Amino acid sequence: MGSRRLTGEDAARVTVGLLVLGLPLIVFGTRLFPPTLTLHARVSEDGGWMPDVVRARVGEALELRLIADDVVHGFAVGQSASPALDLPPGQTVRTTLTFEEPGTYTFYCTRWCGPNHWRMRGVIEVSGAAGPTAASEPPLYAALGIDLDAPRPTPEVPHGRPSASRGAELAGFVPETFLTDSAYLSRSPSEVFLALREDAATRAFDDSQVWDLVAWIWSTHTTKETIAAGAALFAQNCAACHGETGTGDGVMAGTIPAATMDDPSSTEPLRPADLADPARLLSASPALLHGKITRGGMGTGMPYWGPIFTEAQIWALTDYLWTFHFEEPS
Repeated sequence: MGSRRLTGEDAARVTVGLLVLGLPLIVFGTRLFPPTLTLHARVSEDGGWMPDVVRARVGEALELRLIADDVVHGFAVGQSASPALDLPPGQTVRTTLTFEEPGTYTFYCTRWCGPNHWRMRGVIEVSGAAGPTAASEPPLYAALGIDLDAPRPTPEVPHGRPSASRGAELAGFVPETFLTDSAYLSRSPSEVFLALREDAATRAFDDSQVWDLVAWIWSTHTTKETIAAGAALFAQNCAACHGETGTGDGVMAGTIPAATMDDPSSTEPLRPADLADPARLLSASPALLHGKITRGGMGTGMPYWGPIFTEAQIWALTDYLWTFHFEEPS
């Protein structure tokens, strides 16, 4: 039999057939071999993450090639259970991410790479169909009407280190109204001290005993496990600026210009706060500290941790800060 030439109609049929067969293969191939994006990391002064905006779709794998161009960096996605990745200079580290919900996810550097390490952040914008989600609620400090930036009065401070263990021995005298979550969240230790000082049930105690009661009240709203988690988070993310003991003398503190709150014309960030100063911390309520960590310091150089830490982690950090002032139960 002689060969038969393809007519225009035959060619059209072949084209349609290839498309029908090819499209599933393309889709399957895309799922089997997800698109790869190269993400470079440099210290913040030299560009930070490049690119710093990544796009993905719900349920589709996103493969990243991570390359540190100068020093050791780290990579992690905020509010994720996935472990952080170390990025040795010049080496390629691969990771694959899949997101189940649309939204904006923050990725960040986990290794202290310079004075502006905290600026090493980028976002992954995930689009696609969303499942049923709960209505978003305002941050706690906003719900309680707390102005994070308002000046706070000089508080009453203890002369020694209050002890939760000693306070536990007197706990039976504390009225129940002092032990509710709402009372704890919205009042500073100094305010609770003054209120206990005036309450008939505790008026006969001396100042050191009342401060021990305050330490005990604070201890009833946390656990040893939570404080241990907060200590680990503080050591990894906060101590480089605030110092291991919270005094504001971390290894990175000296790299920050010494701007002060008294100079309104200054555009430099403030030095890290001395969290071990009782006049600073004991005038703050738990909700205020939680808000400061969540939102950041608004020009003070304190980064915002809301997109990075989970609610449980932010509370763990908040609980840990009180250990700079109160002795925990043994």
